[in-house]
This record gives sequence, structure tokens and C-alpha cells, in this order.
Amino acid sequence: MRYLFTSESVTSGHPDKVCDMVSDAILDAYLEQDENSRVACECSATTNFMLILGEVTSLAKVDVKSIAKKVISEIGYNEQGVGFSSNEVEILVKLNRQSPDIALGVDNSQEALAGGDAFDKTGAGDQGLMFGYACDETEELMPLPIVLAHKLCYKLEEVRKSRAVNYLRPDGKGQVTVEYLDGKPVRVDTVVLSSQHDTTVTTEQLRSDLKKLVIDKVIPANLLDENTKYFINPTGRFEIGGPNGDSGLTGRKIIVDSYGGKCPHGGGAFSGKDATKVDRSATYMARYVCKNVVASGLAKECQIQIAYAIGVAKPVSVTVDTFGTGKLSDQKLAEIVMKEFDLRPAAIIEKLGLKNPVFSKTASYGHFGRSDFAWEQTDVADSLKKYL
Repeated sequence: MRYLFTSESVTSGHPDKVCDMVSDAILDAYLEQDENSRVACECSATTNFMLILGEVTSLAKVDVKSIAKKVISEIGYNEQGVGFSSNEVEILVKLNRQSPDIALGVDNSQEALAGGDAFDKTGAGDQGLMFGYACDETEELMPLPIVLAHKLCYKLEEVRKSRAVNYLRPDGKGQVTVEYLDGKPVRVDTVVLSSQHDTTVTTEQLRSDLKKLVIDKVIPANLLDENTKYFINPTGRFEIGGPNGDSGLTGRKIIVDSYGGKCPHGGGAFSGKDATKVDRSATYMARYVCKNVVASGLAKECQIQIAYAIGVAKPVSVTVDTFGTGKLSDQKLAEIVMKEFDLRPAAIIEKLGLKNPVFSKTASYGHFGRSDFAWEQTDVADSLKKYL
């Protein structure tokens, strides 16, 4: 059976990503001073304005506005008179303390009240369902469309920041459509790439440069053919971008952040949230579980759903789906997961080192499929092979 599947990515200058990056930079700043900080920080941005709001409980003293301006500057929004600049942006901060009702459930779980162990003390910070996924179609154990989309946007940002192409501005996005045959990727059908630019460049020059310096450097030649379609800045001009062209909001790119639509999403965003929020920590753990299952050979493709109740440490459900590729039944694999992996929030935080300020680098180009994150390790894969 032949079918097409598409995933997208965006650059760090995309308005939603600007907000994600500011939120995670603020989170990291609190964690650097106080590893037990409770942070739920969100941003919204528009023309030369950013609102930073949420809840923070911490011993740390953080200059939130300075951090936001530093992030905006590092992304590349420094040019005055274009509608969004680190030198001109007005920033309004509305951060309150965490609700005591939420804190009560996190600090004193139902299991702890019943006399549980140390990991039982921390309850989930909210109810919710989280998904993880891994497959063997790329070396990253990620779906090929999202891997290529991220690489496309990363390369676009690289040629901008290196000045290899000196007329580009920070906002941009990419999209890759892959053709599958019997579940295996066989060719790239369509590539879409759009980049913000200054007023001097012609559309023809931009399209030529981005095809040669970005697309041809990223998309493997063996996946391209005479029928591959390219859409580079398909509207022609893209001079007005970033939060000046479209308002930005933390947590609005959850499919870009995860698996490009290949896996369901529980709905909770990641950026700006400390690890007591299972939206983030349990989703990272779910990826870790799936990647180790696939790396062990127990399945060629693995998806897991983990669900929690607020104030309860242990998941209320764990469900595995290997789409018929498992060496064991999905029910048996779910039992193995619950035996081999501790899915309580405090155990996840300790295992993955999530009290450390590691979150800023997750905010662009995906939270998964990158080797420098603890949840991308396959250190349990060998021990799982005993179940083969």
C-alpha cells in the first residue's frame, strides 16, 4: 500500500517558538538558583509587545524581562523599525505564586498519605494523558517526515546566522511529505520551505539560494526524483514576520515539538513547565520507554499512553500499541513496561535529571530525536532483550 505522510517544523524566529524559548529560558533561570522551583510560565507576543504570565513558587530571584530580551536578541530580532526587536519590545510580567491546591497534590500524594516510599511522595501536578512513540525508520528512531522537517528548518537558521545568506530574517517554516510503500519510506514527494527576508532580495534569488543551500544539503538525494515538488516561499514575498506578522503563544506548536502528527497527543504543551507537570516529564519518559523498547528489538514501532490523576503518583493506566510489530503481545509489553520503568513523577524526575536547567535547548527543533537529551538514551535496551 502506498500513502503520503507530512510533517512540519518552524525556526526559532517563528512567533510561537519565540514564546516557547522565552518560557523555557525563564524556567531554566529559576532552576539554576533553586532546583525545586515550581514554574508554569507562558508568553504571548505581538508587534513590539510581550506578555509573560503564569505561576512561580521559588526561592530564586530572576530578572524575567532581561532574560526575555536576551532570548529575543539571540534569536536575531535586533533590527529596529521592523515591528519586533529586543531593543524596542515592551514586556509586561504577571507571574503569581502556584495555587496551594495544586501544590497540595504535588507535595502530598495519595500514596504518601497512605505511607508510601520516597517516590510516592510527589503526586502528578495534574490529571492528563501523555503519549510516547518510537520507530525504526531512522537512526533517531523517529518518523522520517519530522526528522527531515526539523533538519530543513535548522539548516535554514544556520545559513541565516552564519550570514551565508545575508538577506534572511528569523521567521521561517518547513514541511516535508514522504511517500511510504508498505509502511516504509521510499521517496520525498513534496518539500515546502518559507523564510522571512529583507526588502532587497528578489523572489527568484531567494528560491535559488534556499534550494541550493538548504534543501539540497538536507534532503537525501536518493529520496528525490523528477516528480518531487518544491514550494519555496510560495506566496512570493515574506518580509513581515515574527510576532509582528502573527501573534505568538507558548505551547501552540505541540505537534512540531513531538512526532509531527505520527503519534497522538494528549494536548498538554511542554515549554515553560517544570517537571512536576506530567504534561512534560511523563511525555519525556514515554519517549524514553518507547525508544528502549524499539532499540531492544521487542518491536519495530511502539506507542505508549500513560495517564495520571492529580495528586496521585502512580499512573492510572499504561497502554502499549506496537501496530502488529511486537515480538510479544501489547498487553504483555505493557506489563513489562510497568515492571521495568518507574513511571511515578519523582522517579521520572530523578531518572532523567529534570531538576537541572536543561529545558532551553528543547524549545526549538523538537523535544525528541536529539541525542543530547537524557530521555533519548537507550541504556535499558540490553536488559529488555531478556524478554525476547
